[in-house]
Amino acid sequence: MSNALVPEFAVSNWQQSKFFYCDILGFESVYERPEEGFCYLRLGEAELMIDQIGEGRTFDDGHLPESYPFGKGLNVQIRVPSIDPLTEALARYRRSLYLPVEEKWYRIGTKEGGHRQFVVADPDGYLLRFFQDLGLRAVLV
Repeated sequence: MSNALVPEFAVSNWQQSKFFYCDILGFESVYERPEEGFCYLRLGEAELMIDQIGEGRTFDDGHLPESYPFGKGLNVQIRVPSIDPLTEALARYRRSLYLPVEEKWYRIGTKEGGHRQFVVADPDGYLLRFFQDLGLRAVLV
């Protein structure tokens, strides 16, 4: 759509993943191709694609995840205005957090950028780090 980088997650069940992303986390389905097990999703300015393994075009030849959790070594960061609606929805559906809510400050040159964040695993184990921006501050010594 409009982002220069849009990850595509190979998933084991695209309808289960779509439910997680849309019904629990609040993503919208921009468009989908059910016959291919494909869905293009958006939450605010964040975009991602899900594609069911074995349907439509599948990147095989050793590039597919072989076991849970998929996406080992990868987590995607997603900026949202507030993380509270997400953590509330996840609690309603009894989905546990991979990393609990925390406030973290990261050095960016001579400043620090603050995040209120948490990490959750999707149904296939892809790690999603949702954060709300806390602004900048001087580096604390």
